[in-house]
Amino acid sequence: MTFSTFPDRANWRRVAGVFGVSLGLMSAGVAMPTAAHAEGKLRVAEQFGIVYLLLNVVRDQKLVEKYGKQAGVDVKVEWTQLSGGSSVNDALLTGAIDVAGAGVGPLLTVWDRTKGKQNVKGVASLGNFPYLLLSSNPAVKTIADFTDKDRIAVPAVGVSVQSRYLQMASAKLWGDKDFNRLDKNSVAIPHPDATNALLAGGTEINAHFSNPPFQYQAQANKAVHVVLNSYDVVGPNSPTVLFATEKFREQNPKTYKAFQQALQEAAQYIQKNHEGAADTYLRVTGGKADRAELIRILADPQVQFTTVPKNTFPMAEFLHRVGAIKNKPASWKDYFFDDAQTAGGS
Repeated sequence: MTFSTFPDRANWRRVAGVFGVSLGLMSAGVAMPTAAHAEGKLRVAEQFGIVYLLLNVVRDQKLVEKYGKQAGVDVKVEWTQLSGGSSVNDALLTGAIDVAGAGVGPLLTVWDRTKGKQNVKGVASLGNFPYLLLSSNPAVKTIADFTDKDRIAVPAVGVSVQSRYLQMASAKLWGDKDFNRLDKNSVAIPHPDATNALLAGGTEINAHFSNPPFQYQAQANKAVHVVLNSYDVVGPNSPTVLFATEKFREQNPKTYKAFQQALQEAAQYIQKNHEGAADTYLRVTGGKADRAELIRILADPQVQFTTVPKNTFPMAEFLHRVGAIKNKPASWKDYFFDDAQTAGGS
């Protein structure tokens, strides 16, 4: 098993540059071929935060390998860490990865643009989590208070689920025609960098649409306060999901099933063992988060680790209504594969 990380901004920008060509083609609606490989190889891209804990447990306990062996396949797993839905989507479409981990916003974007081509769809949810928009500007109490001088860090401008939450909140306040009003204030920065900027101060970044555990770490600075909770925008929902191409799912049925079984066992482990799950996160990510704080987050009833997507359809309806996606899904089932692990979703 291998693991590659791009934690600093310079490396992250180089990765974005590698995928820049595919982004242009993707934006133009051009279908790009994905690389095919033999059954037994799995390449997964994750991002930053405890919302990817299911993948941390799967990796740490070698669960894909476990279920692969039960099916008679020796699965080799490669783990890659990227930042931002745009980079993750590009990696998927160029065949650099097999399973993408990103927000439901990036999923809907790539589903829309590959419908009838690669047919990218959701594989599973990574759980239900509230995401917080934070600011260190005392004058900013609501999103209406942002001015041209404020800069909001998000993983990917206009694409990430955080950016989509901001657009949904903007549409509620100013109307659908101004749904992307705050995109001009937004800057694409990985969560660790954005958190450091808020904690240190003295940079142009004075707001950050974050995720756990970074959103709680940032609030250690008394100047940092909550401007918006994603649950206030759309209710409890699954903000972060896993998705893949139809081709990978069909050509690698045993590997695909082993991955889904691994996610199920990981979810059960986290639900039953908060302390062990917190230790796993620290061990796998090498993070410096406070262990007690992690356990508290995992015990929060608003935080639920489950593979079943919840309340994703309101965002899909919104994105179609404002013209951000062309294809109108009839339900959440249109952009998720029909699998037992996602049955009962929404």
